[in-house]
Amino acid sequence: MSVVTLPVVDIAGRAARLRERFADAGVDGLLVTGLPNVRYLTGFTGSTAFLLVAPDEIIFVSDGRYGEQAAEQLGTAGVDARVEIRTSQAEQGKVLAAAAAGIARLGLEAHGVTWAQQRAFAGEWFPDAELVATEHLVEALRRVKEPGEVARIRAACAIADEALAAVSPTFADGPAEREVALALELEMRRRGATGVSFDPIVASGPNGAKPHARPSDRRIRSRELVVLDFGCVVDGYCSDMTRTVSVDDPGDEARRVYEVVLASQQAGRDAVRSGVDCATVDRACRDVIEAAGWGDAFVHGTGHGVGLEIHEAPRVAATARDTLGSGDVVTVEPGVYLPGVGGVRIEDTVVVTDDGADALTASPKELLLS
Repeated sequence: MSVVTLPVVDIAGRAARLRERFADAGVDGLLVTGLPNVRYLTGFTGSTAFLLVAPDEIIFVSDGRYGEQAAEQLGTAGVDARVEIRTSQAEQGKVLAAAAAGIARLGLEAHGVTWAQQRAFAGEWFPDAELVATEHLVEALRRVKEPGEVARIRAACAIADEALAAVSPTFADGPAEREVALALELEMRRRGATGVSFDPIVASGPNGAKPHARPSDRRIRSRELVVLDFGCVVDGYCSDMTRTVSVDDPGDEARRVYEVVLASQQAGRDAVRSGVDCATVDRACRDVIEAAGWGDAFVHGTGHGVGLEIHEAPRVAATARDTLGSGDVVTVEPGVYLPGVGGVRIEDTVVVTDDGADALTASPKELLLS
């Protein structure tokens, strides 16, 4: 098991930074319902909670399963919040209604509130407040990672690197894709990961032409491409990496595809720096693949943000409107997918700096397994 001392993150100061955004959003308070956002603001890791960020106080509400856990985690994070534990949602609603009585304009998280919830909030929980749909208030704070967050993502990336190094020597024995996926997860958990950041992709031969192929009972064979896309979680933060490998030489065409994608991925990494448009990074990758004649086979965006969730802002794609900033953590993952033949994807997770990007993933990019 990997033992890494992680630096402290400033969870307690985040609610104050969130309040600074209220005026521009036209709200006096915010009801936080997205669990990753609740965790970001409080350190709470349970499966259900509401967080009311009012002008002068924070009210945390959950059910009876989490009374002790919530008090412990919020206390450890230094979050000054009133913790209210109620068994039923009706009782939770009464607590929140009383706490929000003085809030004229209450923000809701538009991307996380269902129609049924909005009706309940408007008709039963907060009938006297004007409910305002807000977008990405907490996510905007989450986007730029502080050093302690980067350290957690880096630790998750290092565990994934170690897991791949431990598992890849077995490929010559012809394991099934499912067996490789299970072995990667086991190795990451052995090294201290609390889970996988998404279901691993292990796609051999023609299965590699499916960007999100599910591991199957198909066995890895010599002289074919194998796409491995996987990651793990350390203290809530995700890692993400893709490597494409082969047991023995897969042939001229496969090697050419690999070399083109490798050059594309390097062009994308070279383009990453603070102040650069996300679409520009995508274009840097896409230009290389299009010049090789496989533009139609690059069927997805170049990357995405990584943090408490495996997919978060900013998007790195042709249609993206974001501009990279120092502290953003993004992936660069171009690919070429040839139906009936196979595919190649190569991905790193990087943290954006003023003058470039610092790679958090470190596994070698060598096609042939030694």
